[in-house]
Amino acid sequence: MGTLIYNFLLRGALGQRTRVAPWAPARRQGWHSLTGRSPPARAAAFALRRALSLLGPALPCCLGDGRSRQSAARAGKAAAGDGGGQEAAARTGAGAGAGARAGAGAELPAGLGRPQPGAGRALDGLPAALPALPLELTVLYNSLLFTVGASDSAINGEAEGIRQGLLRVLEVCGACGQDLGTEELWEKVLQEVTVEELQAPLHRLGALQAAWWLAASQLGSVTGLFQLLSTAEDPGRAHCSEGQNKLLSMIKAWRVPPEGASLPLVQSAKDLKEILCTAAAFLQGLQELEAGNFPTALSLLQEAAGGFCSKNVLAQIYTCLGCCAQRMGKPQTALQHLKWALQVDFQCLPALSHVAAVYHELGETDAELQALTLLYEALGKTPPAAASSSPHFLMRTELLVRTPVLPSLLRHRHPSEVKYLLAQRCLQDGRVDDAVEHYLDFLSLLQEGLQQQVPLDGSSALPRIPEVFLEAASALEQAGRHQDAITVCEEVISRTTDLIPRVLRVEERLEQPDSSLPGAELAGALLSQKKESLCCLAWRAAGYLHQGWAWARLGESKEAVTQFSRCLSDLLRVQLHGSGIKWTENLQPEVEVLQKIRLLSLIGRGTQFLELGRNKEALLDFQHSLQISPGDPAAASYLVQALWKLNRKQEAAAQWQRLSQSSPGEDGQQQGQGRPLPLYLAACLEQAAFPDSEPLARSIQDYLGTAAQDTSS
Repeated sequence: MGTLIYNFLLRGALGQRTRVAPWAPARRQGWHSLTGRSPPARAAAFALRRALSLLGPALPCCLGDGRSRQSAARAGKAAAGDGGGQEAAARTGAGAGAGARAGAGAELPAGLGRPQPGAGRALDGLPAALPALPLELTVLYNSLLFTVGASDSAINGEAEGIRQGLLRVLEVCGACGQDLGTEELWEKVLQEVTVEELQAPLHRLGALQAAWWLAASQLGSVTGLFQLLSTAEDPGRAHCSEGQNKLLSMIKAWRVPPEGASLPLVQSAKDLKEILCTAAAFLQGLQELEAGNFPTALSLLQEAAGGFCSKNVLAQIYTCLGCCAQRMGKPQTALQHLKWALQVDFQCLPALSHVAAVYHELGETDAELQALTLLYEALGKTPPAAASSSPHFLMRTELLVRTPVLPSLLRHRHPSEVKYLLAQRCLQDGRVDDAVEHYLDFLSLLQEGLQQQVPLDGSSALPRIPEVFLEAASALEQAGRHQDAITVCEEVISRTTDLIPRVLRVEERLEQPDSSLPGAELAGALLSQKKESLCCLAWRAAGYLHQGWAWARLGESKEAVTQFSRCLSDLLRVQLHGSGIKWTENLQPEVEVLQKIRLLSLIGRGTQFLELGRNKEALLDFQHSLQISPGDPAAASYLVQALWKLNRKQEAAAQWQRLSQSSPGEDGQQQGQGRPLPLYLAACLEQAAFPDSEPLARSIQDYLGTAAQDTSS
């Protein structure tokens, strides 16, 4: 009778199921959400409570603690003392105990009582009875699903309620497993318990256990469990063909137990099986992608894409497929997968971010900028709220897939990052006016609050803020807005002045210390501090460098010389110790930047000395430039010009002949070797290039021709 009441009330509250998936009309759909505050959800929870309270002796393991059982016993004794007899006392005690325990421990939706810690664990009530055990395990199954649905977050920890249920099964069979681990406990139960009535409930609990293990990435445990489940049914079914994924094969080989007409489930085992298949394929695909096994990852992710999941999860799978294809060197395939992701869920903005990255690799700047513009506009809009009446399962794929690589692939870019990428790509492509507009927009974002507008995690696409200012100054210079560039650089100079020591000693053999050695932590901190000081020095010197070139473009040669001299003076703070031939790998990037800034500053100051007629001082700067970067074509050309103006024509001609005999590859060797230079130095490199050398070359050729005639005569 208790079972019939439970069945009637639960069916009346939940209604009939439909079979359409949330993301595809042709697929199945599970139960409506029982975690919201809608009237059907409240009715379902009330029905479950009422059913538990009416089941009485048929449900000896209802959720609760010892105090509720003691109060139930006292209520039964009181009823018996009032003349109801022992039978009435037993009914009263059992019913009250069941109701109290259901109210105290059952996991119910919000609005009907918050889930209590430990719900689903205390299956240690009255002694286990075989006739009631199937119903008991079914209620446990539904309760655990309610717990997952009510939390609506990733599954954590162990399913202690499942363990207690298994122990009660062993208790019925006269066995004990308190000292066994969860895996050993499942093995013991499935091998020793052969009662037909318990097989279907145990298999459903096994599927739930697999979900918990899958969420913890215990794939081996999941494989072993389904192998046990398949072997318990049919010893010949637990077989995996060569080349097939063992975990997926084991899950697919598992036969879903039939649902009893009197035992309704809040989520069918068949739906749970499909969700486990999808989650297992998705999780393994991500793991293979992280390990670099791209063909295997692609196959597993394609398997997951054909599985059972919601629209947003399907969009995530397509996004991961696009990333996998991109890493395999298949950009067109990657674009196709990413477009599918956006078609399935237009709110999957990480897919749009990856689309821009693929177009960047292909060199299609227009398409890349269009994708970034769409991404920036989408980030500025409030996404539409999901419909509260949208049906979904209590156990879902997104609750089971937890791996560090997924958040990195689906990282949502901050609007400031996208704005910076737009500015950077425009500057790199020579779209100076657009770059200036985007950089100024970005700088205005910074004024609204740094921490609110700029992500501070290590995965951000943004460089350090002083570098962004210097890039903006470079764009302003190229756009002819020299005064604005000077103002932006002054901001960098003023902010870094107090961060640079007067003397910065850099040793050649300074390396990252071994973490196992004593004092390694302190040495590592000192190295990091020294690298930070070098970065600050580079930014400050680059600010003076940009100001020097800006004043030069404004025709203010004296002011330009002053700024170039300040840049060189700052660089003298660095004292390089060692042979000077090889620099340690940890400091090489910073040293390369400093050396390039020194070279460009010397060339810049030398050119302004030439403008002022101070040719000897210009000659010294160009000679020092060639000491820093032997064979640099710009420095060598300017040196020839300075010698020529000093009327040292024979030396100028000899230097010019050496320069003209060197191959273009040798001329550009110094500039092209090493790591790529920062973007903010690109404009300075262009300005330092020697202008049209044809007039100087003709003058030298005429001189050489005249000298040859004089020699022959």
